[in-house]
Amino acid sequence: MKQILSRHINTLKESPKTLILVYVITYFLWGLGMNRFGAEMEIARFTYWWQVITCYILYMVPVSILLKKYSFFEQYAYGLVAMGILEFLGYWLKTSYVYPENMLDKLFNPQNFSLGMALFFALYFPAGNWLVDKIHRLIFAKK
Repeated sequence: MKQILSRHINTLKESPKTLILVYVITYFLWGLGMNRFGAEMEIARFTYWWQVITCYILYMVPVSILLKKYSFFEQYAYGLVAMGILEFLGYWLKTSYVYPENMLDKLFNPQNFSLGMALFFALYFPAGNWLVDKIHRLIFAKK
C-alpha cells in the first residue's frame, strides 16, 4: 500500500508545473460554469461557491493526473468510483444542494439522481484530460 501511495505521489510531483497550471485553470473555470449551470437550471449546486476549489482543484485535478495514462474507458471506470464517492459524500453531508423536483428527478426519478450525476461527472476525467492536453500542447508546445 505504501508503494502504491508513494508511486502516485511521485506521479503528481513529476507532472510539469505548466500542466498542473492548465489543469487548475481549466477545472476551476469548468467547475464555476457547471455550478452556475446547475443553479440556473435548478438541478443542483454547491452549498458554497468555494467548493469548486475543493472538489474540482483539490480532488479532481490530482485524480485526473493519476488517470491520464489510462485508456478512455479505464479513466471513466476509475472516475466513476471517484465521482461516486464524491457525489455520495456531497449529498450526505449536505454540501451539495439538490433542487426539489428538478428536471433530472422528473426524467429519471429521485432515487437515481446521484447515480446519474456520478455517471455523468465521471466523463470529466477522460474529457478533462483530453482538453487539458490539447490546451497545454497549444500553449506550451516546444518549437
